[in-house]
Amino acid sequence: MREFGFELVLCAALEREGHLVSRQLGGGVRGRRVLDTVLVHPSDEFERRAAITPERIPAAAIEADVGPGRARYWKDAFDDHSEWTEEAVELAVERGFFERERRGGRAYVRQTARYPDWVAGITAIENKPDLDRPGDLKTQLRTDVSLALADRVVLATADYVTRAHLNRIPEEVGVWRFDPETGDREVVREATDLPTDEPGVELLDQRPLRTDVRVVSAAEKARARRRLAERAYGKGWRNFDYPSCTNCSPDADGIPHCTWKGRPVRASEECGPDCGGHEEADAPTIDGEALRAERTPWDSDPDGRRRRQSGLDRFG
Repeated sequence: MREFGFELVLCAALEREGHLVSRQLGGGVRGRRVLDTVLVHPSDEFERRAAITPERIPAAAIEADVGPGRARYWKDAFDDHSEWTEEAVELAVERGFFERERRGGRAYVRQTARYPDWVAGITAIENKPDLDRPGDLKTQLRTDVSLALADRVVLATADYVTRAHLNRIPEEVGVWRFDPETGDREVVREATDLPTDEPGVELLDQRPLRTDVRVVSAAEKARARRRLAERAYGKGWRNFDYPSCTNCSPDADGIPHCTWKGRPVRASEECGPDCGGHEEADAPTIDGEALRAERTPWDSDPDGRRRRQSGLDRFG
């Protein structure tokens, strides 16, 4: 199975265990690291977060000097008054995190609920089904460990893991052997908890004879972790297109399985008129949100949002 299919099947297996799962998220502070799979482990305050909105809350809105008490003129609450800040305010209002009122032509905002400390931990997973083709695996994992943005870093593979494989990756990295055909997952090595509340070192660029790194403060990491968790919460993992083909037969997890190729496929790269098994048809319609809400504590339509929508209807 190719890496794309391996990744989707692993996401589905983790979701069936009740985990909050997302994929292909930026895992750096200033660098350009992309994490294959991210698990967010909820704290006891998770229900308060779920009650606000099923979507991502903009980081700028969370970090602004706005609380649930008295409304503030929005420009007094933000250091930056750019179009990006205005967009964050609009999204926060649209998604129910801010309430807005007008006074003398000015916009005032306040939080509808105090932002909770809902994240107990984050696990970053690097998917490498074939360890004989490691690519930049060693550098990627060293970057994840030295930055310590996630609490734990794991390598997931379909290969048999040898002592030589383990010796080539940082000892802090956990290793899972995952069989995408059966869904069985074996913990070959437990991951070590990383110092997320301390400064970290981030790889920015690597060239022959030169490596650029940057020390990242604990405060910068805390902001980046919150943004990562919010992106994971709002995005989930079914962020892919389904092929417009009669041979696309999604399974019970919503994975785009191709009956002609006999495996999951990435529509943007493998499907279309150039494929020998292509037969044009409407793309399947899968309710990924319903699957996610059924299997995890994520709420697709929280009571708070329903109450706000009902209130807005009165002014329609």
